[in-house]
Amino acid sequence: MAAVSRFKFERELLATGVRRIAGIDEAGRGPLAGPVVAAAVIFPVEWIEGKLPRALHGLNDSKQLTESAREEYFGFLTTRSEISFAMGAVDHETIDCIDI
Repeated sequence: MAAVSRFKFERELLATGVRRIAGIDEAGRGPLAGPVVAAAVIFPVEWIEGKLPRALHGLNDSKQLTESAREEYFGFLTTRSEISFAMGAVDHETIDCIDI
């Protein structure tokens, strides 16, 4: 079975000259049950081109990871100087007013 290319779209953008590409993910129950939290991460171009650090092998959608795996990835992603990231949260009252 062929390996999954997790950066297919990013590599296509790199080929056009784009150099900063943010991957995003959100978690939460939405307007009926609570806040929504979202994060964006920008990896170095070298990582997207195929040299992803071993510590990130297995990285996937947060909903498909165990809590301990999410915590390990969070620790790695938020302590590396070569990674840019941002996080935000919106409460359900705001979502009710302006939508998700």
